[in-house]
Amino acid sequence: MEPNKPTTDQRERRQVDASLEIRAVGEDEGGQVAKGYACLFDNETDIGGYWREKFAPGAFAKSLGERDVVALHSHDGGRPVGRKSRGTLRIAEDQRGLAFENDLPDTQDGRDLSVQIDRGDIEAMSFAFRAVKEEWDETGDTPLRTVLEAELYEITYTAFPAYPDTSVGKRSLEHSRQERREHNKAGACTRISARRARQAHAERGIRPE
Repeated sequence: MEPNKPTTDQRERRQVDASLEIRAVGEDEGGQVAKGYACLFDNETDIGGYWREKFAPGAFAKSLGERDVVALHSHDGGRPVGRKSRGTLRIAEDQRGLAFENDLPDTQDGRDLSVQIDRGDIEAMSFAFRAVKEEWDETGDTPLRTVLEAELYEITYTAFPAYPDTSVGKRSLEHSRQERREHNKAGACTRISARRARQAHAERGIRPE
């Protein structure tokens, strides 16, 4: 599998408010399991007032089949608590979103998470991704971004979700607008050239084909 090494200028982070649960299992089965959703499909989220955003069903399907995913504490790469390739993190899409089950390790972070989730101190998840395919709809007051395909790097337990990263998305929105401007400019040039050609034919008394 391709290693999880996104550059900071590619990665975006989002929070999802979806209830987390702790399930106790037998010691021979791994002890404590955290479960919940890292992302909810078709769930519009306001991104700092800049745009609205939602993830389409199937957005992570390709990534899940090709890449490893880690579960971290507080987006800290030095505090892993599960990994898809090792079977300690099971993550897959269902009709609601990106569902996961995480066998928490018998470490300080793992034990603390078990207590904090059970108490409700940590009740939301964050995740890091890179948008591969997206659509922008600017017909409303605020642009709507639909992420059609995304590379998933990590899911994170945190009591203090970071403010949604906006720099990458802003660049993506501006790129989309620039593409439309260039397309419209090219179309306008084509129309002007055609009009001038028709005018030239008319002036020479030549009937255009």
